[in-house]
Amino acid sequence: MRSHTHTPRGGAPGHAPGDAPGDAPGDADAVVRQLYSRHAKALHGYVDRFCPDSASADDIVQETFIRAWRHLPKLTADDRPVRPWLFRVARNLLIDADRAARSRQAGAPVQQADDARDDSALDQVLDRQLVSAALRRLSPAHRAVLVATFYHGGTPATVARQLGIPSGTARSRLHYALHALREQLQDDDAIAC
Repeated sequence: MRSHTHTPRGGAPGHAPGDAPGDAPGDADAVVRQLYSRHAKALHGYVDRFCPDSASADDIVQETFIRAWRHLPKLTADDRPVRPWLFRVARNLLIDADRAARSRQAGAPVQQADDARDDSALDQVLDRQLVSAALRRLSPAHRAVLVATFYHGGTPATVARQLGIPSGTARSRLHYALHALREQLQDDDAIAC
């Protein structure tokens, strides 16, 4: 006989339904259904922009959630948001589908240039979403130094003055913030396979 522990409806405290790391393994289908209800519309809206028809978009979204189901233990192991992971997987699937379509056709160089622009736009949107999510996971002190340095173009000395901290502290925070950001992005990339 299986024993079950009671988990609140939304999963672990602080997690929304569908991001529930405390759900029992038997509830995997329910968790994926919750993920689907929370993220499918946004994911479909994103995928639709890059697919030639709605059937292709449906296939990409479906495969994204199949991969989420397969990787559910990794996805729910910590408090990272699931949406950036879903978009990263969808991006990888879109790129794979595009490459497969291009290998089947002998397209003209002009078409290939258009495809490269589409890939670039897709990459930019996804990279922006992934970096945004990774920045939100940084400590406020590290995030402030990174944003002031890279988004506002400040030097460590000016950032230190703006934040009211010693310049050595600003340089140190920048170093550790970049290290933490790099690790988070690599972790997201490793899980998105």
